[in-house]
Amino acid sequence: MSTILESKIEGRTPFHKGKVRDIYLEDDSELLIVATDRISAFDRVMKRGIPNKGASLTKLSQYWFLKTGHIFKNHFISLYDERIIRAKKAKRIDIEWITRAYLYGSAWRAYSKGAREISGVKIPSGLQLAEELPEIVLTPTTKSDEGHDQELSKSEAISQKLVTDDEWKELEEATFGLFEFYKKEASLRGIIIPDFKLEFGRIGDELLQIDEPPTHDSARFWSKAKYRVGEKQEKYCLDKEFLRDYLMRKGFSGDGDIPDLPDLVVEQISKRCTGAYEVLSGHRDINGLNLLSVDEVLAQLGGA
Repeated sequence: MSTILESKIEGRTPFHKGKVRDIYLEDDSELLIVATDRISAFDRVMKRGIPNKGASLTKLSQYWFLKTGHIFKNHFISLYDERIIRAKKAKRIDIEWITRAYLYGSAWRAYSKGAREISGVKIPSGLQLAEELPEIVLTPTTKSDEGHDQELSKSEAISQKLVTDDEWKELEEATFGLFEFYKKEASLRGIIIPDFKLEFGRIGDELLQIDEPPTHDSARFWSKAKYRVGEKQEKYCLDKEFLRDYLMRKGFSGDGDIPDLPDLVVEQISKRCTGAYEVLSGHRDINGLNLLSVDEVLAQLGGA
């Protein structure tokens, strides 16, 4: 199946190229945001694209933006085509608003090494991998186009003039409100959203949600039916953790040469990308996706 790694819009030149999306100016107030089939992990872009990834992420973004505008305004205007969103041009606030409801990913890795505090919130001992946290935790980071993002406190964000005190309060409230909505909607489709990240921007004095809502690239999606505390959730996930786990099993976590992705791995990632939209929008049940775990993939590949 074909993939689009480099975008092209006739008569326009992209003014920004991200890891997976290209942005074009439509006019002084609007953008065209192209979701390519590129995929990244550990801040590195893989050599191969993922079939149907860009179109699936665009459809899911449209789905979420249309459902959440009443909670907090967002930059979505309309679809330009199946992989391109027309959006309001906003000045990005350089903060990623990461929200966690379960102990997983980098939070679990820190916890397993003895950390008992996440962004100032104390976490009790005795929790297991993938266990639900006693309370939802907001873990903001800096937003950088290069290098790794760093943890960011409210006082640091204000002192760096990223936001005012009132803006922080408004965006913190918006993040929690959106998270609760996404969680409830996903739960109706048999999906757990254990964590996600959001971005916001400004148009004049107005704040609005920008970038993307929870997708395969920006959130974790777990099967409620298959969820087990103390276990990895990659087999039935509809997110990038499957790719990250595969790469780490191949000895790659961001440094050195990027491993090639075999056809079977690309196929499984594509199923998760398309499945995220199909399942969350109510068009398909997650149990019909025929997903494989990383162990099963490696076994079929003969340990390659």
